[in-house]
Amino acid sequence: MVVSAAEPADRRERAALAPAGARALFREGLVTPTSGWCDGWAQANLIVVPRDWAFDVLLFAQRNPKPCPVLGVLEPGEVSGTLLRGGDVRTDVPLYTVYEHGEAAGTRTDLLDVWREDLVTFALGCSFTFEAALQEAGIPVAHIDQGVNVPMYRTTVPCEPAGRLSGPLVVSMRPVPASRVADAVRITSRYPAVHGAPVHVGAPEELGIRDLSAPDYGDTVEIPAGHVPVFWACGVTPQAAVLASGVPFALGHAPGHMLVTDLPDWQYQVP
Repeated sequence: MVVSAAEPADRRERAALAPAGARALFREGLVTPTSGWCDGWAQANLIVVPRDWAFDVLLFAQRNPKPCPVLGVLEPGEVSGTLLRGGDVRTDVPLYTVYEHGEAAGTRTDLLDVWREDLVTFALGCSFTFEAALQEAGIPVAHIDQGVNVPMYRTTVPCEPAGRLSGPLVVSMRPVPASRVADAVRITSRYPAVHGAPVHVGAPEELGIRDLSAPDYGDTVEIPAGHVPVFWACGVTPQAAVLASGVPFALGHAPGHMLVTDLPDWQYQVP
């Protein structure tokens, strides 16, 4: 697909877009991280595997609900549903990653020429969904403010294995003013279906992260003075399991380039 669509220049314009409008831009070839897009609508991670691996993924998600909260599952070969009415999971994400035999085999802007009728799509909750709530509370979101992708890190914390799948927990990081960490925990804990409260605050070395300036996925963000690194479970975790487990063939969103769904974020809030 030719990358030709123009990104809305104004951050407020991106935030105000309806999901179908954003997906149309991505379908036309716009490649961009989706943090800050379509306020009020849930975003989702994708992991797509052949039918004979689908139970392993479902069991992995059930045993590791913090990084893998399931929002929906499509039938084998199905490419649309209530997550994206009238859309297509093969074309409506800004960028995808292809995995072959436990190795990343490149990125692409659509999946049309690699799609198979035995593929099962899992949509998992994404922490981008609660970022608007953080901003509304006056808590800055560094990667949005700095115009970059969120930094993500593979940790040394193992997930609980399931069937043939095993691998490390992946986390996203947002620096939060030290005085607002408790507020960030409280706000995000209301969204358990999109990772919920942080899994760790400060001390990245306790997660096996040696250098915050060298994320495994996404971009580096500047950490202002007085801010503390706060880590949330990340939906890239099953893709790390695909790599660690040598899955013969799988597809996923490119980290930070999410499926913007038609599901309102209030649906995933708890009191």
